[in-house]
Amino acid sequence: MTKEQMEILNRLKSKHEQVTYEWIDYWWQYSSFNTWQFWVNVLMLVVPLVILWFKLDRSKAFHLGFYGFTVHIIFTYFDSGLIRFGLISYPYQAIPFIPVNFGLDVSLIPVLFMLVYQWTLNQRKNYYLSFLLLTAFLAFVFKPILYSFDLILWHKWANPFYLFLFYIVIFTLSKWLTNLFLHFERNSKREKVDS
Repeated sequence: MTKEQMEILNRLKSKHEQVTYEWIDYWWQYSSFNTWQFWVNVLMLVVPLVILWFKLDRSKAFHLGFYGFTVHIIFTYFDSGLIRFGLISYPYQAIPFIPVNFGLDVSLIPVLFMLVYQWTLNQRKNYYLSFLLLTAFLAFVFKPILYSFDLILWHKWANPFYLFLFYIVIFTLSKWLTNLFLHFERNSKREKVDS
């Protein structure tokens, strides 16, 4: 590594550290335990997990869990990118040093996707149609409600339509990745039976 590269890296690291501490200070002033927004974020984290505990089809737990984890990872990457490029921000957080909305990314969105996916599997419904309806609800109803209470802010060109497109990418990639790993699992079982 060259000296110039090391200097740039150290400068970026220092700025990143400074911004992290500024977010923590901001959180203590405007978003901590004494705000109703903090508790809404906590509810978005806890309530879906409690519902999942009671509603999860345990006979498909690994399949649904893998799918939900995939949704969580892809959604978090998208959300992080949107935040880093200044397209969205979350003025109120449950955890100040994590830049994404922890309740949405870790719990609410993945659990909603898991439960709808479970429903499509158990009722033999069309996955893509069901998820178009869910993503339309999330992008055009739920997120604007969050926006009206300043729980999410859109900047530059970000708006519900683009969120809708991002959700379509998320549910499509999650389904395809889950199908790929299910394919690997089925082929492995066939190979064991054949040998």
